[in-house]
Amino acid sequence: MGKLQNQLKKWRRDLHKRPELGWCEYQTTAYIYHVLKPLCFTLYLGNEVSSKEKMGVPSAEVDCLHFKRAEEAGIDTKLLEKMAGNQTGLVATFDTGKAGKHMAYRFDIDALPIFESNDASHLPAKEGFRSIYDGHMHACGHDGHTAIGLGLAQLIHENRNELNGVFTLIFQPAEEGVRGAKAIVEKGWLDHADYFLAGHIMGQPLGTVVPGVASALATTKLNVTFTGKSAHAGGNPEEGRNALLAAAQATVQLHSIPPHSQGATRLNVGTFHAGSGRNIIADRAELELETRGETTELNAYMAENAKRIIRHTAEAWGVDYTLDLVGEGISAKSDPEWLKIVKRALAASDLVQEVSDRYEAIGGSEDATFMMERVQQRGGLATYLLYGSTLAEKHHHPLFDYDERVLEIAVDSLWRLTAQLQQS
Repeated sequence: MGKLQNQLKKWRRDLHKRPELGWCEYQTTAYIYHVLKPLCFTLYLGNEVSSKEKMGVPSAEVDCLHFKRAEEAGIDTKLLEKMAGNQTGLVATFDTGKAGKHMAYRFDIDALPIFESNDASHLPAKEGFRSIYDGHMHACGHDGHTAIGLGLAQLIHENRNELNGVFTLIFQPAEEGVRGAKAIVEKGWLDHADYFLAGHIMGQPLGTVVPGVASALATTKLNVTFTGKSAHAGGNPEEGRNALLAAAQATVQLHSIPPHSQGATRLNVGTFHAGSGRNIIADRAELELETRGETTELNAYMAENAKRIIRHTAEAWGVDYTLDLVGEGISAKSDPEWLKIVKRALAASDLVQEVSDRYEAIGGSEDATFMMERVQQRGGLATYLLYGSTLAEKHHHPLFDYDERVLEIAVDSLWRLTAQLQQS
């Protein structure tokens, strides 16, 4: 493992410098492709990765910006042609030709619309690998997750003659906003997996591994547009239909949905854009909101109430509305067997200091839950590991960073689990 440490750091830093938003990871996908191309894997790109039913595809303007950046960075024209139109992400498979289990892994690859700090205390700024694209940042560790996937691929390649069964490594686009996994699941990549592993770098003592999750919040991401009629605010206000006030009332009422007695529920209106001038009755207003629930059923309670409020508020104000589902995640939990499997597999690791005796609940949402569900529905075992690292700041913060030693710990953990499960 020692010889991989510097390579993991290089991969992570290369990726950190060039963050890309979900469904626009053109440079990132090409980087993954070129690292994996010399190895034993069969690589799948473009429309081979995801179904057509993508959620939350960005605007043409955002996509064009990222595609142009990829062209300017010198990305191979043939690769770009294959990925054009938000066909990002990559699946790598290796069939040993020997009877055995099918093992699948997920690594998310997208970044966030966050302006990365220039502060001298921020390691990426200090050591020259801060984002070169202001307003975009790897602020959730996906650069590290991608490097972990590349490291695992390297070990599978180096030990390919001793392995059996089938390996599928999924480098998933658009995890942020829970938009990407469902389209990959619908493509069938998890249909025959016996084991599924995903994971995340989290704020825990370095060397700690949590073997699974007790729960992840289910979520629904909605974009709402209210369309009314503009009019002069002084001369003839009665002729207008005020989309701004409809959206304002909807926002207040949405935040008034009663919590559910059966578990945690959440709702947040995150953005509100309306109007074009102080003397004009606003004919358009846009909201971006999300609901969450401790279970899929509790989230459905929140989402259905949100849709009802939006519908009736539009009717009350005499405006039209459109409602777009732009992201979705279900609740899921790791199979109980992973507690013993992970403990046993990592017992001899010099890098892992502690394996937790219990699963932890994720305070947020993850669309890897769709992958977990598909594997579990077909009789396989699925888990979501947490890799401990001290954090400079929490996830989604302009100063977010982690101890890069966690990369080697995560690869070591996945490789030892792979070796353990080869024997089952």
